[in-house]
Amino acid sequence: MKATRLGAAGLAAALLGALVAATPASAAPDSATTTTAPSTTCVTDPATPKRQFRAMWISSVVNIDWPSKASHSSPDRIATQQAEYRQLLDLAERLNHNAVVVQVRPTADAFWPSPYEPWSEYLTGVRGQDPGWDPLKFVVEEAHKRNLEFHAWFNPYRISMPDGAGADLDKLAPNHPAREHPEWTFAYPPAGVAGSRLYYNPGIPAVREFVQTAMMDAVKRYDVDGVHFDDYFYPYPSGTHQVPDDATFAAHNRGITDKADWRRDNINLLIQEMNAKIKAEKAWVKFGVSPFGIWRNQSVDPLGSDTSGSQAYDTVSADTRKWVKEEWVDYIVPQLYWYIGQYPAADYARLVPWWADVVKGTRVQLYIGQADYKSGDPAYGSFWQKPSELSDHLTLNRAYPEVQGNIHFSAVQVRANRLGATDIYAAEHYSRPALIPTMSHLPKKPLLLPVVTTAKRQDDGVRLNWLQPADGRGPLGTATSYAIYRFDGIGLPGRCDFADAAHLVDTVRAVPGTRIQSWVDTTAEAGKRYTYHVTALDRLANESPASPPAFVR
Repeated sequence: MKATRLGAAGLAAALLGALVAATPASAAPDSATTTTAPSTTCVTDPATPKRQFRAMWISSVVNIDWPSKASHSSPDRIATQQAEYRQLLDLAERLNHNAVVVQVRPTADAFWPSPYEPWSEYLTGVRGQDPGWDPLKFVVEEAHKRNLEFHAWFNPYRISMPDGAGADLDKLAPNHPAREHPEWTFAYPPAGVAGSRLYYNPGIPAVREFVQTAMMDAVKRYDVDGVHFDDYFYPYPSGTHQVPDDATFAAHNRGITDKADWRRDNINLLIQEMNAKIKAEKAWVKFGVSPFGIWRNQSVDPLGSDTSGSQAYDTVSADTRKWVKEEWVDYIVPQLYWYIGQYPAADYARLVPWWADVVKGTRVQLYIGQADYKSGDPAYGSFWQKPSELSDHLTLNRAYPEVQGNIHFSAVQVRANRLGATDIYAAEHYSRPALIPTMSHLPKKPLLLPVVTTAKRQDDGVRLNWLQPADGRGPLGTATSYAIYRFDGIGLPGRCDFADAAHLVDTVRAVPGTRIQSWVDTTAEAGKRYTYHVTALDRLANESPASPPAFVR
């Protein structure tokens, strides 16, 4: 059977073969939650979940993570920056992560040749300077080579940072849209006050349309898997200074009489419209937001959490609970950057169940933002001197099935591994690979099971070769990647053996245009017998039935 030349008869045969092969050993792993007795559920190990979103934020603003400032002076800057990024992806692979969230529009600028905004200063050290390559194309492709989902992280309204252009429009890149439209901007805190910077005004309809257009340019032109916003919408309050938008409110209030409600509605429109535009362009691209961890406190709203800290609803006009309930986002990542313990403002152990309850009954997935940057830093107090604090967070999450993953802030802090905290949570929670959680409301087509054509020992391990029948043809979906399961001995595993990641040894990206896919198990022990199964995954991680078994004696 030729995968690339499969006619109607061949397709029928392949489908029939899939049905015949659907013994317990080759049943669809995604349906392996029950045995032949429907009332019996599979017992799984919570330490090795089959599906869990695992990522780290790679922040570019002020060169927090990538590119590093050191690369600015390097005579081979491009090669240095590319090597730095690959090293961060190597770290993600070692930790069994399955995604990266990379900041590509930190200050109304671009990490790609945008027709709307200038090149980011964090690529060269000079605002608007062409870096001589296309970083976004590179970072997406490199992530996909390692079978990591790529989520493009945009900051919608921030234009500058205090140690950059600050509040001075004239210090922006010559071709910056804010210089052409100064009426779109405001400085906050006011110019001359420490920390002042420029923002686009979220209350101006033309601004909201422009920032969406600028961000959608990347969605249209690059193979991103997700669009990601952080927690910056309206600026966080600074002292008693007020956001200077009285005139904007008067001109564009849409009949809303309360300014605070109007500001929230401005951000609601941004979220709702951005999601609609993404789905209209590429229905499979996910949209997620990582807001400040407290929506509202219970003391001011009975729907709020048992906390007493700042509230995103009031401080940055972000009605994050509404976004979930209206399903304007596909996932939400509250930044729960607090420890477990008697901290009245915000206890991690009180906020996780609150967020789990918010997403319950919706299609929105909940991941938790983890504060790796606090671990081992004396500035954050004694609780963060506990090596297992972050691992304890992930253990607590297990009690709430609504929590489907974590994102760690940020990459260089994950790599720093202070107190050995990264090693601890990786060993206790990320010891096996995991598939990305599926999103049933996003488009999918059925996948045929792969056919293993070769399973043989060689000097560097066991090589598997397989082909994907009728890949992407007719009613069938396209295999974007593959999952490899390995079982000790020669035999047929049961349905429940696919229910967690205990036997999942790797996931690999499909090589487009290649009829025969290949992978080497470098961890196979010499002389030991194994049974392998391969499954196909589409770009949203929906999984095919397992291949018939491949035995290695």
